[in-house]
Amino acid sequence: MATIKDVAALAGISYTTVSHVVNKTRPVSEEVRVKVEAAIKTLDYVPSAVARSLKAKTTATIGLLVPNSLNPYFAELARGIEDYCERNGYCVILCNSDDNPDKQRSYLRVLLEKRIDGLIVASAGGDAGLAQGLAGVRTPMVIVDRGLEGVDADLVRIDHEYGAWLATRHLLELGHRDIATIGGPANTSVAQMRLAGYCRALQEAGVTVPRERMLESDFTSTGGYDAAAILLAKNPPSAIFAGNDMIGIGVLRAAAERNIRVPTELSVIGFDDIQISRYVYPALTTVGQSILQLGEMAAEVLLRRIATPAMATDQRIVTPSIVLRESTAPLAGVFSEYR
Repeated sequence: MATIKDVAALAGISYTTVSHVVNKTRPVSEEVRVKVEAAIKTLDYVPSAVARSLKAKTTATIGLLVPNSLNPYFAELARGIEDYCERNGYCVILCNSDDNPDKQRSYLRVLLEKRIDGLIVASAGGDAGLAQGLAGVRTPMVIVDRGLEGVDADLVRIDHEYGAWLATRHLLELGHRDIATIGGPANTSVAQMRLAGYCRALQEAGVTVPRERMLESDFTSTGGYDAAAILLAKNPPSAIFAGNDMIGIGVLRAAAERNIRVPTELSVIGFDDIQISRYVYPALTTVGQSILQLGEMAAEVLLRRIATPAMATDQRIVTPSIVLRESTAPLAGVFSEYR
């Protein structure tokens, strides 16, 4: 690999002058600039990012740590972050931990060793080990969507409890009373907040649902499918609130295999509004806000934090709304008095 001294030798000038041309730190004559650029092209020289970052005390690089890159939610979130950073001169290093605490710690160490300018963390929200690892980090940081207890950092997230309340209220307004839910892991803050919103909506409507109608799963289609198989085995509910869209897609599959028609026999509503939810059949009614915009908002907050380290901690709570599609319908033969 060519070095700056190789470029200087080929151009017949000092490597200090080459450095000024590459880094634009001092004006040089047009003749010298042309010689340097020709030598760079001939040698296919690539400036050392490490050396430049040490001098400039910035790498123009953002670290992004996600728990599961196979989940479309995190893929869309990462895209929004990357788009905003690219427009503002930053590149993003994506690290996927697979919900593995050891991988999380390893990736966090690697990112910090690379002298990133800032860090965006999307967590399941129940990882005490990750929270402990982040507590002493001085790099500018934003937590996305799922807060980490004990970590003092900027936060950007959806209002999970309100969204779940909205989803359950939508089913109540359609006349449903036997409303089951399949949530995420009970040790995660997201699952806890969404379950709280579901329970609050039922309580306000004076509706009691048996505990066996409230199942715990993980935030995957497989988890939704397996849990729905239990709910639909006998005496199925008339509606299911899925803790996220991936769970909802699993529910749709389980219903189809049992010839349970959605939405005429079973209404299903999800949460997040991932892109694929509009293309499954029937298209999934859901609760959410643009995930791309959420990612862009997180990146915007981080870049502002990098530029102004002393500013007060910023919390952005995004209000979700119902995205009405094809998987929910009024309960057959029942007029809802709950409005």
